[in-house]
Amino acid sequence: MTGDLWQLVVADLETLAIAVVTAVACAVPGAFLVLRRMALVSDAISHAILPGIVVAFFVTGSLTSPWLVMAAAATGVLTVALIEALNRTRLVAEDAAIGLVFPALFSVGVILVSRYAGDAHLDADVVLLGELAFARFDRWTLAGVDLGPKALWSMGAILIVNLALVAALAKELKLATVDPALAAVLGFAPGVLHYVLMGAVSVTAVGAFNAAGSILVVALMIAPPASAYLLVSRWGSMLWLSAGLAALGAVTGYALAVALDVSIAGAMAVAAGLIFALSFLLSPDRGLVAQARRRRAQRLDLAVRMLVVHLVHHVGTDREEDENRRSTLSDHLQWRESAVRRAVRAAEERRLVERAGDQLRLTAAGRTLAEGAVV
Repeated sequence: MTGDLWQLVVADLETLAIAVVTAVACAVPGAFLVLRRMALVSDAISHAILPGIVVAFFVTGSLTSPWLVMAAAATGVLTVALIEALNRTRLVAEDAAIGLVFPALFSVGVILVSRYAGDAHLDADVVLLGELAFARFDRWTLAGVDLGPKALWSMGAILIVNLALVAALAKELKLATVDPALAAVLGFAPGVLHYVLMGAVSVTAVGAFNAAGSILVVALMIAPPASAYLLVSRWGSMLWLSAGLAALGAVTGYALAVALDVSIAGAMAVAAGLIFALSFLLSPDRGLVAQARRRRAQRLDLAVRMLVVHLVHHVGTDREEDENRRSTLSDHLQWRESAVRRAVRAAEERRLVERAGDQLRLTAAGRTLAEGAVV
């Protein structure tokens, strides 16, 4: 392998590693947002932290300063506090409060970027949409040794912190998510846990700016956990599956971006959306296909019950021979022939009816079901 080809491979691997780590780091706190039904809050925080980042940049003059992360976390917590303050007045609903707070803060950040950061490396388009392809060029060197992209180190550190936070507060976060009132009674301080989680969301969002910007980071934070929520029912399984689907979306999105020569962040968001669409359709318990099958089974079960009730009603009557004839059921029940065929076949498979030529006769099990249905 030539030197130039090796450099291209390393460049692709570094970019892919940043994409995967960023997606997984976003999915970990995102799982709690989905469980708490606060997905829209992630959108609010990812936008509203912009003025905090800009102000910290003006003060420090550096996009790599840790003060940017701290300012973003503080602004994210402030955003949540303002939303809850408006909601507690009972004059504004929660969704309306979100719609009032984050556009106001976000617009302030956009104005500051466009007005005062025109000559700096803080472009509004990059802040909004991100550009992961350029993240690998900002390197971390120590004593003249190239240690790799700063974005990989920073998002790796954020991922570790998020995982450590979940591991340390797993029981508390789970209880505060499922039953905040019980968590308060047991002394777990759900309010404090809530703001700790919002701080983690804020830090993750600002760390992901290089990869996805303030808009597409919402897809990375919500789509994988939402997909996992449809596929599993246990809290721990959902958390790990969210991380796995996030990594899968990152790899798939990167391959899609390379194949189509499009934005990597955009392709990652599309891949995450496609994974959610597949989960929405094919989830074994909650997917559209499974729901359609259940509804079809319920309709068939109802048809079988109506069939056996019809048969039992005419047992011993003068019209029994005509009413219980297979060839005339469609007219008597006012059903389509296909519906009659399915109901009779299902009843025979369940050994509720049996045929005697063209006549249908109830078995003992069929009579018991029919009598129970008309009680």
